[in-house]
Amino acid sequence: MIGDVTITANSNNGTRQASTASALRTLVCSNEIAFLMEAHDALSASVAEAAGFRGLWASGLSISSCLGYRDANEASWTEIVDAVHRIVEATQIPVLVDGDSGFGNFNNARLFARKLHQRGAAGVCVEDKSFPKKNSFVADRHSLAEIGEFCGRLKAIRDHVPDPEFVVVARIEALIAGHGQDEALTRAHAYADAGADAILIHSRKPDAAEILAFSRAWRNRLPVVIVPTKYYRAPVAQYRAAQISTVIWANHNMRAAISAMRQVCDRIIREESTAGIERDVATLEDLFDLLKYQELSAAEQKYLPQIASGAR
Repeated sequence: MIGDVTITANSNNGTRQASTASALRTLVCSNEIAFLMEAHDALSASVAEAAGFRGLWASGLSISSCLGYRDANEASWTEIVDAVHRIVEATQIPVLVDGDSGFGNFNNARLFARKLHQRGAAGVCVEDKSFPKKNSFVADRHSLAEIGEFCGRLKAIRDHVPDPEFVVVARIEALIAGHGQDEALTRAHAYADAGADAILIHSRKPDAAEILAFSRAWRNRLPVVIVPTKYYRAPVAQYRAAQISTVIWANHNMRAAISAMRQVCDRIIREESTAGIERDVATLEDLFDLLKYQELSAAEQKYLPQIASGAR
């Protein structure tokens, strides 16, 4: 039964889930602005953690792209859950999952969120679009869910994830779909009443004006999360002044990887050698450090029988 899931308090997995969910809630609800970095696999997550980020955004766009799918619900929710599990296993910091629109109605949304929680995710962000959704920066046709129906998705997630610390973020796509501030605010208040912990307000404009206008009108009823992919020139000082809670750098690891791989491939095929690119790419030692190969060596000393010198 969906409602019969319990947390085992003394299990390592349960303890880790509780601590990361609490950590994400602290980040999102803090008076200090928080920054979440995109991750799409275990390696990108490890790089972000090593850089000093305190939380991760498991990006639907980036995960889908790495699986060879478009960001239009072409990847299944089980594939997303599997990718998130690898991100969680590779790191110790909380992971907020880009849950698209919940992959369907309330039943799909609650099942998806529960599976994310079981895999160690600290929270999920769901957007108020119809299923299947399409990336917010692609074309102009974006169908919004009816407010009451989307509130049902939020309530179902809140009711069926057995952890009060698990963070539920409601993402508002009204501005993306061409509606005004009144529609965005109406939806935000409804989603707050439905149990959301924070509101993500999204925009495709090249400046932060409509995001800042929303924040002023919202008056910080719940923490506000933003994704400044298009209005990246706006200074962070503006977000601090507007009391924005959390900034998500939503796809930059994946985009950086594309640029780097393209450059390396072009040079190798042109130069017919790797000699010229060695100093521009990570060393094998760097990779081994990120994935903790030294732990494996230490474990071998502990668990493998020692072979005497000269033994046959």
